[in-house]
Amino acid sequence: MGRDQERVVRELVDAHGRTYAEEAGIALKDTPQPLYRLLVLAHLLSARIRGSVAVATARALQDAGLSDPRRMADADRQERVDALGRGGYRRYDERTATQLGEAAELLNERWGGDLRRLREEADGEVGEAGEVRRLLQEFPGIGPTGADIFLREVQRVWPDVAPWLDRKALQGAERLGLPKDPDRLVRLAGRTDPAVLAAALVRASVDEEVARDTLDRSA
Repeated sequence: MGRDQERVVRELVDAHGRTYAEEAGIALKDTPQPLYRLLVLAHLLSARIRGSVAVATARALQDAGLSDPRRMADADRQERVDALGRGGYRRYDERTATQLGEAAELLNERWGGDLRRLREEADGEVGEAGEVRRLLQEFPGIGPTGADIFLREVQRVWPDVAPWLDRKALQGAERLGLPKDPDRLVRLAGRTDPAVLAAALVRASVDEEVARDTLDRSA
């Protein structure tokens, strides 16, 4: 059974192991701008909208020059609305434009535009009810889901966060007949980056075709 599960994980990661940050063109590093872009992406992905639209919108905001909190806060609200619209994020564009501006202002004022300072304030405390997760939810538009998305992806450059396999990732594991214990999943994945594993599991959770393809290929 263990070998079968290892094969399922291997097939899943080989075919669908791409983080959402990568898809959005974010070269994730532990530096202010990529971390901010990831926060915006987490905000967009947490809405009830297709992941592909959220990713396209993150790229549209980047193309509009809204890639750092200072520029986002200084931008005219209509400029943010227009960029969201170009990405296809029209259902929530007015509210999201306001939230992005307010979140950028908070980041600038409280943490000097640098999410690493938020992490320092939390003293690295993560966990389901940890201080990092709580502080992330102080940003307008970032609730528990958005905080989980951010942590799922940021574990690639904040290794003390790993393994962060949230409820959505574990739903993907269940759909594939895999254990719902994060430590067991990480062991099954071997040397796979936990952020890559998490993203692949989420894709299996939200897309039945991904799960079916993975099971067919590992049979």
